[in-house]
Amino acid sequence: MSTSLLAGRQLANLASNVNRHSFSTSSSLAAAAEVKRLGVVGAGQMGLGIALVAAQKARVPVTLVDTSQASLDKGMKFAEKLLEKGVFKNRISQSDADSARSLLSPTTKMEDLSNVDFVIEAVPEIPSLKTDIFSQLAKIAPPHAILATNTSSISITKIASATTTPDNPTDLAAASRVVSTHFMNPVPILKGVEIISGLQTSPETRETAVEFCKRMGKIPSQSADSPGFLANRILMPYINEAIICLETGVGRKEDIDNIMKNGTNVPMGPLQLADFIGVDTCLAIMKVLHEETGDGKYRPAVLLRKMVDAGWVGKKCGKGFYDY
Repeated sequence: MSTSLLAGRQLANLASNVNRHSFSTSSSLAAAAEVKRLGVVGAGQMGLGIALVAAQKARVPVTLVDTSQASLDKGMKFAEKLLEKGVFKNRISQSDADSARSLLSPTTKMEDLSNVDFVIEAVPEIPSLKTDIFSQLAKIAPPHAILATNTSSISITKIASATTTPDNPTDLAAASRVVSTHFMNPVPILKGVEIISGLQTSPETRETAVEFCKRMGKIPSQSADSPGFLANRILMPYINEAIICLETGVGRKEDIDNIMKNGTNVPMGPLQLADFIGVDTCLAIMKVLHEETGDGKYRPAVLLRKMVDAGWVGKKCGKGFYDY
């Protein structure tokens, strides 16, 4: 087959994807592939939570990758603590806890993802970091493996484009396997997960992501590849507005949180929630919303920026809007 004819067919496939994503976000009749082994990149709170739930609920071996051995050690200790707590409270049996622990394999080598069927990236919201990881995954993971990101705001289409090579930008094979599985924090507790398709994502990739998340005990919702998707497009402006109310003296932090808890029946107020999410994460998402939409209503609060500058990023460091 000639190079021009091959390129023409690949571009036709891209056009087909454009049409599909333009007119329908509902599930197709595409068949989901079986997932026998999972890879997770990033051993922080989100990555560890995803790995642990996959081991417990989906009962698949999980290769947990992080460049830091210290992060891996900390994550595995946290996993063991969660499993021990589950046994103590009679939520799981000791044998189930032992089984889940045995399915987790920590490593500092990306090359250990060469035998997975599905890999989920769960690193900080830094676009260059994510695109670098996906560029590597396209070369390391098997050609059938789904390449998923846990991003909460960055364009899936942009992340997927990192899997193409500079000398062959129309090669869509790897890009078609990129999708977002945006889990909610804390992963072991919250059942919601957003499934977001990029422009290049195939129906088979999307369906495999949906079905695997169900195996993990999650309830998937599908969103278009738009800044912030559904959850953060709604949640972050709410938190940001609460911070503006605090910085402009509309109310004290306790009153802001109390009126939302006692007036709208949410489990925690927006400022406490920001501390639990991470004030720095909130700022990163608001920046993406503001930059990608160009809409002034998403401008990050001045106090939000100052909090991050001060290093007061929430519960994970002991200080945010509240002390921990």
